[in-house]
Amino acid sequence: MRVGIEVGGTFTDLVAVDGDRIEVVKVPSTPGNPEVGAFGALGSAGIDPASVTDLVHGSTVATNAILERKGARVAFVTTVGFRDILFFQRHDRRNIYDLRYKKPVPPLRRKDCFEVTERVDAHGNVVVPLDEAQVAGQLVPQILAGGYEAVAVCLLSSYAAPAHEARLKELLNKHLPHVKVACSHEVAREFREYERSTTTVLSAYVQPVIDNYLARFEATLSKAGFSGGFSVMQSNGGRLPSIAMRRNSITALFSGPAAGVVGAVGQGARSQRRNLITFDMGGTSTDVCLIIDGMPSVTPETEVDGMPIRTPVLDIVTVGAGGGSLVWIDDGGMLRVGPRSAGASPGPACYGRGGELPTVTDAHVVRGTIRADAFLGGTMPLDVDKAHKAFGEVASKLGMTVQETAAAAIRLAVANIVRAVQLVSTERGRDPRDYALLPFGGAGPLLAAEIAEELGCREIIVPPNPGVISAFGLLAADYVKVSGATHRMPLSDEAPGMLRREFVRFRDNAERDFRQMGLDGDFVYELTVDMRFVGQAFEIPVEVDPERLSGLRAGDLAQEFADAHRRIYFHGGEPGRKVEIVSLRFGVRRRLDKLPDFRERPSAVESSGSVDIWLKDGAVSANLISADSLKPDMAVNGPAMVEGYSSTLWVAPGWRSERDQSGNLIMQKV
Repeated sequence: MRVGIEVGGTFTDLVAVDGDRIEVVKVPSTPGNPEVGAFGALGSAGIDPASVTDLVHGSTVATNAILERKGARVAFVTTVGFRDILFFQRHDRRNIYDLRYKKPVPPLRRKDCFEVTERVDAHGNVVVPLDEAQVAGQLVPQILAGGYEAVAVCLLSSYAAPAHEARLKELLNKHLPHVKVACSHEVAREFREYERSTTTVLSAYVQPVIDNYLARFEATLSKAGFSGGFSVMQSNGGRLPSIAMRRNSITALFSGPAAGVVGAVGQGARSQRRNLITFDMGGTSTDVCLIIDGMPSVTPETEVDGMPIRTPVLDIVTVGAGGGSLVWIDDGGMLRVGPRSAGASPGPACYGRGGELPTVTDAHVVRGTIRADAFLGGTMPLDVDKAHKAFGEVASKLGMTVQETAAAAIRLAVANIVRAVQLVSTERGRDPRDYALLPFGGAGPLLAAEIAEELGCREIIVPPNPGVISAFGLLAADYVKVSGATHRMPLSDEAPGMLRREFVRFRDNAERDFRQMGLDGDFVYELTVDMRFVGQAFEIPVEVDPERLSGLRAGDLAQEFADAHRRIYFHGGEPGRKVEIVSLRFGVRRRLDKLPDFRERPSAVESSGSVDIWLKDGAVSANLISADSLKPDMAVNGPAMVEGYSSTLWVAPGWRSERDQSGNLIMQKV
């Protein structure tokens, strides 16, 4: 049996595959103790951990530790003269018109920053040797006196020559064996000192948290008789064994959203759709990703709480528009949705757990697109009266009825998501009309038709059990490891030879690391070269097929860079302008066996008859249909509601939905 468990902000989802049998479960999350919700899902599904051979996990533990400032007590160690780099940051202002703007606050104080005497130049030459006596006589006692749980080591130019960092780590491990040490050359071996420093600090900040969390998880599994493989999802769309994740926890920041994209891409491919716009609308946010020819884009940097992190992540844009997003009126009297959320506790007012403020989920209950007695297949009844009451005050201030206010709130949520889609498509030279929309998450299919109409998309792919696609994506994910390194050089005839040498070195190291993790089999390799015109501040990623390396020429690289530059900036640069290589990123992937087809979980609630749905122009009567009753080639014309266990699909007027042989519902504009 293979099991995927994804811990979200509101619900914890489980998908189990045992031969041809598939089990799907959603239970409320427990934010204070995420593992409680995870094991609650196993119990709700009636699964004995001893029977599980492969368990894959994704959670928001690392992200929450940063956002809530609940990470470890960290000391920052850098080259003498650079102690304040975390506070100087960059000379930019994210909100240029905000007179009270403040730079992001790092998760440590200035007195937690220490210096060591050493110096390496940008070419990797040692200018000043590491003063080991200073390390033993001054630094070690300072860290010991400060009671630090982790140390982040980021020495100047260590991306070019990491020997000083490696030696400093040896000394710290010798004198302070109880303290975890994160080095920048192991976490982010790339130039730009501030970004490398924040990445290393945040990695050290969350490492003890993730390490302790996974240790508790593994201990509980062991007590229950589990002896299978336990792996954790990464932000780059691949998974790794938990032991590897405990050494580099920063890669697990966005494991949940990444798993959702992987599951969505797999389901889209089963319907021969490879150009997709996925959007995952859960309880607290919506995550949007563009898929080109079956591959999601990967970006080398992301941000959490305003701080840059240099680690490969799927190129996902997140907006605060989830089912739990609060509906409110701003100081100007305008209706707003999000980014604040009711979360898992107390949750939307209709949950009956103490929430009193209106949310998007309450708006759906008022509008009629969520039926109170059909939520989660009837296992979690909702309170309609409390949903109406929550909207009462907002509706009164706007001079609208409760139904009109709920419909307006949903239109605002649609607008927020449309803007997120434009960020990953239109603003990057891609026309959303050329892509199929693939919604998932508990609330995604409810808004898919309205979002598609705003974008001009004429096709929507709705997978089976859309509310648990992230958990399914955990099982569909390959084992992946990505490494990056700065390697600056002009784009000349020597460049292809350098790429070939670096690729061979990476391939040998990657195969060794995977086999040490117990992962054998056939490996697939990926290579991305970050390039730019000389004088540009930032680079553009150019994908290079490793199989073409043997015959690759400098002119081929120049042409691929010009094509990539043209897609983003609509021009390929001035003729003859010099180009340089900045960084290299290598990926190794071990693919998994094909999963069985995903099928709808039967709901205990009968969906038949009709229901009134409130739209902006008034109420319409919609047919009620059970998702598991729709067999291949059966069609549904809107307006209709297709109710499943984990989510409901709203087939809006003017749309037609039909299940294909893969199990997906294909919805098209009539």
